[in-house]
Amino acid sequence: MKTAAILPAAGLGTRMGRASAEKTGTSRKQFMLLEGSPILVHTVRKFASCELISEIVVALRREDMEWVGELLRGKGLATPVRVVQGGDSRQQSVDNALAALDDSFDLVAVHDAVRPFVELDTIRKTISEAARTGAAIVGIVPVDTVKQVTSGSTGQVKIRSTIPRDKLVLAQTPQVFRLDLLRQAFQRAREDGFHGTDEASLVEHLEQIEVSVVLGSDRNIKITKPSDMELARLFLAQETAPV
Repeated sequence: MKTAAILPAAGLGTRMGRASAEKTGTSRKQFMLLEGSPILVHTVRKFASCELISEIVVALRREDMEWVGELLRGKGLATPVRVVQGGDSRQQSVDNALAALDDSFDLVAVHDAVRPFVELDTIRKTISEAARTGAAIVGIVPVDTVKQVTSGSTGQVKIRSTIPRDKLVLAQTPQVFRLDLLRQAFQRAREDGFHGTDEASLVEHLEQIEVSVVLGSDRNIKITKPSDMELARLFLAQETAPV
């Protein structure tokens, strides 16, 4: 069973803001330094250390392909890593990466380039579930009460209902699918002009299969804003601390 990992990393990182750019030299979160290495490198290392991953494909902006490719090749990773040109959206970047994969792969795991603290056991469990069912994602149960609201003409927000938490999960990555199924989902999305917020939403739109959920961890953070960096430094220190 061969599994490829796709890491879309072509985003502009606009939520990091000017202050972060002045401090770190970039507002593009995937390239911000975490203890001397770009966040992307930490994420690639995590997947390269998983024995179930046969190849890693990183989707990048065209101007980043050469230098990031050289950077990753210099890390001496045991798992083959290559770069492809991404797109203007996550969906287009993943679609481009899918087109670069040959048919020898059974499964594909899509993972946010800025989630470097996913646990190896979570990657393994999600791949195993997708091998069994065809589609699986990582998710966590929300701890806060979730309200459905509406906005009035005056801009006031009003509560309409409370959504039971036992019927909700917050979707994370990796999201793992049979390669043929995910390609079908992207093809249908192109035909229908459908834009999803994650790969699971495209598979749901296909209406062929139910997507399983593997419970994850709140440590699997997505680094999207400057305040996330302090937590990331703490998590990295804990991961690298001597046992």
